[in-house]
Amino acid sequence: MSATATRQPIVELRDVHVVHRTRGGGMFNRERVYALTGADLTVRAGETIGVVGESGCGKSTLAKVLVGLQRPTSGTVTFAGSDVWSMAASQRRHLIGTGIGMVFQDPATSLNRRMPVRDILRDPLDVHRRGSRSQREERVAELMALVGLPNSVADVLPSQLSGGQRQRVSIARALALEPGLVIADEPTSALDVSVRAQILNLLLDLKERLGLAMVFVSHDIQTVKRISDRVVTMYLGRIVEQAPAAGLPEGAQHPYTRALFSATPGLLSPIDPIPLVGPVPLATRPPSGCPFRTRCWKATDVCASDMPPVEPGADGGGHEFRCHHPVPAGSGNAELVELARAATGRTTPLHVEETA
Repeated sequence: MSATATRQPIVELRDVHVVHRTRGGGMFNRERVYALTGADLTVRAGETIGVVGESGCGKSTLAKVLVGLQRPTSGTVTFAGSDVWSMAASQRRHLIGTGIGMVFQDPATSLNRRMPVRDILRDPLDVHRRGSRSQREERVAELMALVGLPNSVADVLPSQLSGGQRQRVSIARALALEPGLVIADEPTSALDVSVRAQILNLLLDLKERLGLAMVFVSHDIQTVKRISDRVVTMYLGRIVEQAPAAGLPEGAQHPYTRALFSATPGLLSPIDPIPLVGPVPLATRPPSGCPFRTRCWKATDVCASDMPPVEPGADGGGHEFRCHHPVPAGSGNAELVELARAATGRTTPLHVEETA
C-alpha cells in the first residue's frame, strides 16, 4: 500500500451518475446525455489527482460533483465522512464552501467584473462570517501576499488586471476559507503561454506550503503527469483508468490512456500517435459494453457485450483500470502503434448497436 493510500479521505464518490436532458424535442422526446457514469473516486489529504481526457469526456462534470455544484442523478458523494446530498442545504453550503475551493477555467468570467479585488477576496469571508471586519481585511492582505499580488491592486477591477493577475485573484479567493482541497478546472488554458508556467508553479508552491489536496483538470497531459500523484483517465463519462503518475505512460494498461499520451507532443522526440479506429460515440447514445470499444484496436465481441470490471494494475499503488484486453505494463509505444495501424484495415464493425 502506498503512503498516499493511508491518508485520510477528503471526498469520496461511489457509483456516481450524472444524466442531463437535452433541450428541444418536446417534453417526452428529449434525449439523455450521460455526462458521468458509475464514477468511483477517492481524494485523500495532501495528494494531487490529475484528470485527463478529450473534450466532452466528463472532466468538468466530475469537478462540479466534487465541489458540490452538480447534484448526481444517483450515487453518493461523501465529504469528511458525511453524505453531502442527504444533509440540509445550509449545512451542505457551509461544509463544502469552507472545505473545498474552486479555481475556474476563465478568470475573466468567473470573477465579478463590478467588484474590486478587495471585495472579491472578502466575499467568502463575509458570507461565512469569518472573524471581525478588521480580521477580514487582514485576511485579504494575507491572501494577496500569498499569491504574489501587490497591495496596489486591492481597489482595482478585474478588467484592469492582466490574465495572470486575474487568475491569481481566483486562486486567492479559492483559498480564502483555508480549504483542505482545491479543485482546479483547466486553470491555465485561458492564459497566455508566457504566464501558464507562473500560475502552475504558484499552485504547486501553495500545495506544498499549505498541505493542500488538489484535483487538477487539464488537457495538458504532460503537465498533469508532472504535478500529479495519480492520474485519472476519463472517456465518455467513465473513469477508465487510475494510475500512479510516476509510471506513466509506460505503466498505463488501458489502450485509451496509452493513445492519449502518444498523441501529446514531445520536446525531445517526434510525435508518433497511436491511431484510433472507428467513430467517436455520442454521449446521448453510448455504446454497449466498453465505451471505448468503437475506437479500440484491441476490441473483440466481449467488449461489446460486457462492461469490463475494475482490475488492479500490474504496478500496484492504487492502479486500476477497466479493460478486457489491457496493454501489458511496460509495452513500448512503437509496438502499440504498429498493432493499432494493422487494426485500421478492419472493415467489419463489432456489434455497433447502441444503448438508449
